[in-house]
Amino acid sequence: MRLLITWLINALALMALPFLMSSVAVTNFTTALIAALVLGLVNTLIRPILVLLTLPVTVVSLGLFILVINAFLFWLVSQWIEGFEVAGFWSAFLAAILYSIISWALSTLLLKDKDGNS
Repeated sequence: MRLLITWLINALALMALPFLMSSVAVTNFTTALIAALVLGLVNTLIRPILVLLTLPVTVVSLGLFILVINAFLFWLVSQWIEGFEVAGFWSAFLAAILYSIISWALSTLLLKDKDGNS
């Protein structure tokens, strides 16, 4: 059940992005659900490989290169999903950061266990 709620939270975070950035477009909630699912799969399957391959650059940049990887994957998913559009790399960079912040905030507010912990 928690996984489904997290998926819905991520879709809501995607739906919020066009209101914050004009360079991101999501046509409807179904598209947001599909994009959130694909983003989750890409972050689970492809991101660890990219992080491992770019480890020297990530270490030299003190971990900041991971933001570039996140932006690239966000942009890549926007290329695969029809109805989810990101204008370019820098838009994807900012959108990935905002998406993470919104998703984290909603998860913190909505996903609490009996002890009040996230």
